Amino acid sequence: MPRQIAQSIKNVERKLMRSFGKDISTPRGRLAAKLHFQLLDHAFLRTIWTNFFPVAPGVWRSNQPSQGRIRRHYRNGIHTILNLRGPDPLSFYLFEKEICDELGINLIDIKIYARRLVPKERYLELLDIFEKIDRPFLLHCKSGADRAGLASALWLMHMEGVPVATAKKQLGLKYVHVKWSKTGILDHMLDCYEADTAETPMPIRKWFEERYDEEAITASFNGKKGASSQ
Repeated sequence: MPRQIAQSIKNVERKLMRSFGKDISTPRGRLAAKLHFQLLDHAFLRTIWTNFFPVAPGVWRSNQPSQGRIRRHYRNGIHTILNLRGPDPLSFYLFEKEICDELGINLIDIKIYARRLVPKERYLELLDIFEKIDRPFLLHCKSGADRAGLASALWLMHMEGVPVATAKKQLGLKYVHVKWSKTGILDHMLDCYEADTAETPMPIRKWFEERYDEEAITASFNGKKGASSQ
């Protein structure tokens, strides 16, 4: 019963999430979008908690920044932002796009997920972005825990040559990432890469190109979770 109640609450929240907050061009729309941002996108939790950490020289990670935080980052020299939530016509993206346009910040959008994998082309696109992006830059998702953690790990592996065992630490409780929840599929993907390349090392890009299997990894993760819950 508690699980059903929690799911019902989530379903209501999902419907509310996309029911308003899509306009910041009028005073009324802007007010509604601010309410949407604070309550439904949980910006009020991020007023003090920023989950802001360095990843590598010139690379930072955080949760969804407010316009005020983006202004501060700009003053501190960060003129590029990598948004892992993708372009979305809702409050969080509209406010971010607005301030980035105002300041001349290069906002790069790519959509990946915290609780499921994406096709290899999307991860390869992310690696392509890494190779071209100007530093210093900030990468972020909503909470800065899961998608930001995976992207940070991939940066370290692809751009810094860091071993996967070390890079995986970017997905940790320090960043409020919980690997035993559904977001553990991100850890599982990196575990699969580590096991698959233990005897024959292979760069992460080549692994995505030649060995990555979204469906097989997802199935093995679901089987692992099912076995652990019995």
